[in-house]
Amino acid sequence: MSRNLPSNIDVAIIGAGAAGLGAADALKDSGLSVVMLEARDRVGGRAHTIVPAPGIVFDLGCGWLHSADRNSFVPVAGKLGFEIDKTPPPWRKRGLDAGFPMAEHEDFLAALDAFDERLQKAAKNDADDSASRYLEQGNRWNPMIDAISTYVNGCELDGVSVRDTSTYEDTRINWRVRRGYGTLIAAYAKPCPLALDTRVWRIDHSGRRIRIETSKGELSATQVIVTVPTNLLANESIRFHPELPAKVDAAAGLPLGVDDKVILALDDPEGMVPKDGNLSGAMRTKMGTYHLRPFGQPCIEGFFGGSFARELEDAGDGAFAAQAIDEIAALLGSGFRSKLKPLAESHWASDPFAQGAYSHALPGHAGDRAALAAPVDGRLFFAGEATSPNFFSTAHGARDSGERAAREVMKAADLAKR
Repeated sequence: MSRNLPSNIDVAIIGAGAAGLGAADALKDSGLSVVMLEARDRVGGRAHTIVPAPGIVFDLGCGWLHSADRNSFVPVAGKLGFEIDKTPPPWRKRGLDAGFPMAEHEDFLAALDAFDERLQKAAKNDADDSASRYLEQGNRWNPMIDAISTYVNGCELDGVSVRDTSTYEDTRINWRVRRGYGTLIAAYAKPCPLALDTRVWRIDHSGRRIRIETSKGELSATQVIVTVPTNLLANESIRFHPELPAKVDAAAGLPLGVDDKVILALDDPEGMVPKDGNLSGAMRTKMGTYHLRPFGQPCIEGFFGGSFARELEDAGDGAFAAQAIDEIAALLGSGFRSKLKPLAESHWASDPFAQGAYSHALPGHAGDRAALAAPVDGRLFFAGEATSPNFFSTAHGARDSGERAAREVMKAADLAKR
């Protein structure tokens, strides 16, 4: 529910992404007055579904219900009447052998699994080092293992904390929302009190009440939940008074990597392209990976990560589509080029309210997630996927963190009454 900006409120939630919505939902029966302040003209944050062509649903941001058996958005989807598609993801299977024969693919998967085992062992026994240290020297698959990191972490392995990545809990059950994850999250937001197009500049917590300065004026709150992406905290797009250097430092240790998607319409989809298949080349870090005909739709979804995704963003509109078409044509033949038509692409690093895709901890900064999540003075609370101890980089991790922050708010409010 969109509303005008109130002058006084019990709880102000900064950001209407999954974390902010999780907090608002948890506070709805608390007896506290609540408003979410969202800089965008829509809810969802890094969850955004579009329909770029008739019959094609495309999630520009998060698209998979990761660890679906423990994902809190699964019961939300059931409650709201959203269909869940349980088709297994194509990531570890081959849709086509072009450019990456089955025998080589199996060899690569074995090398990837061995690398993951070394990481898990190192996390238990060693200091919080860079994940790239545990690549097997001279292994022919190292460039592709690094490519996987760009998809999973948004950056190459030299920027990834061993200890942090080992704490991520992956049950390997991944489902999708047929109408789009972003559509589900937008529907989840409908009952929540909301002020859109309201950018927060400054949070002054020096007085008895917290004063929030926004693009639509000021309001005061008893408590504030901050759910914005870490890059906005690290570069102080939102400023605190008094300053909170520990929060800025923790956010800087949890930067958002870069991951982007492109969607290409596919002519003659019933030809040689299988439904829900995978296509990718081999032996390079700077390359895309492709989901063939997701949901059986007449399209191909491309995914790019890390420094390569940043380069393509910097190259401007259309660069992801051009790169994807070049790579697909190289794998399937030049005649395939005429079957592909660009529809849409994301640019999350260039988005002023995201400045990236999702968080990874830098080497030596695994403890920053807990540091960022810690409340300040029983009045300032922090949520977002970067504060999730085990489900960071996911929408459900963000939602759950918002619920956790809401519980902290209610506990603090109860203590203040005594």
